[in-house]
Amino acid sequence: MRPALPTPVVAPREAGLSPDRLARIDRFLSERYIGTGKLPCAEVAVWRGGGLAHHVRLGHQDPERGVPLAEDTVYRIYSMTKPVTSVALMQLVEQGRIALDEPVHRHIPDWRDLGVYAAGFMETFRTRGAERPMLVVDLLRHTSGLTYGFQQRTNVDAAYRKQLLGDVGGPVSLEEMVGKLARLPLEFSPGTAWNYSVSTDICGRLVEIVSGQSLPDYFDEHIFGPLGMSETGFFVREDQAQRFASCWWCPPGGKPVLQDDPRTSLFLKPPVFVSGGGGLVSTMTDYLTFCRMLLEGGSLGGAQILSPKTVELMTQNHLPGGRDLTDMSISLFSEATYAGVGFGLGFAIGLDPARSLVPGSVGDFWWGGAASTYFWIDPAEDLICVFLTQLLPSTTYNVRRELRTLVYSAFTE
Repeated sequence: MRPALPTPVVAPREAGLSPDRLARIDRFLSERYIGTGKLPCAEVAVWRGGGLAHHVRLGHQDPERGVPLAEDTVYRIYSMTKPVTSVALMQLVEQGRIALDEPVHRHIPDWRDLGVYAAGFMETFRTRGAERPMLVVDLLRHTSGLTYGFQQRTNVDAAYRKQLLGDVGGPVSLEEMVGKLARLPLEFSPGTAWNYSVSTDICGRLVEIVSGQSLPDYFDEHIFGPLGMSETGFFVREDQAQRFASCWWCPPGGKPVLQDDPRTSLFLKPPVFVSGGGGLVSTMTDYLTFCRMLLEGGSLGGAQILSPKTVELMTQNHLPGGRDLTDMSISLFSEATYAGVGFGLGFAIGLDPARSLVPGSVGDFWWGGAASTYFWIDPAEDLICVFLTQLLPSTTYNVRRELRTLVYSAFTE
């Protein structure tokens, strides 16, 4: 693995940003979230004009033991893993080893005859035929008909919960999950709706099948190694353990309580379930590096991860008919708002800021993780923002929307 790539720093005014207004970010997070105990920590990086224009660390990586955030604190990034897995699969698309319009059952034969839920419970499911086969593109854009157990919406997701499918840290391996899903119905015919789901985990399994490598090995060789992302992986190494943050849970209307102690966490050992949908840990420097690669069209520091045309394809709206999530989503939970938002190949896509009522540009793209982490990339403004913290669930506060407003309000040009 190559050494970490340098992170250029640029003066805010040179990047078209007001230092005084950037300081509002620090005060806002400190006064509203850190000082009140709503968040254990917050780390924000704002990249514009070819360099890091603002970076702040607030709070503690382990509040119970009084350990402040370190320069290289390790965070659970959960669903911010999804863009990494999507990039990996698109690398194989570029090589002609798999295609977006191929049926998934070409690579997972047991999925050839997946039915769609009609009635019944797990032991007595009745199904109807799908209108068409599930395609690889359906997995990348979450129109596959799969679901997540935590959606708690249907008898199908109840079956996921009963069988512990898709649980990060769970006992069911990725290969086993794929086998079990072959015996469960889809929520809907592929391509007819959008539902946040284990689809990206299946993308991870496709990477393994097509490449012949385990997902961790593939990531290390083809993404993390070339980009010098030595702090990112599916578990916390021994040399990282003292820098691993605690994770907290906020019950409805309550105060945050410790959810995962960094000294006893399941993340301290290699997982049984290697989740391309939510299993990675990372640092600010590493994830910012990944985002910089995307902003630069797939290359960084001499390492070409993707073609610029592939990144362009991934960051277009792929929802059928050019619709947005308001039109297509049946999901009770997602890491994105819906109005004015489309979905690409691994990212939410900004279609209409006026409809979303959130500052941004047409064509910006983003995603978040269960522990309230978040990033967005705005190519039109040469902007990246990465926000890292450790609080479940991500719907607890509107901090992502607030952060977007604060960052864009700092623009001077």
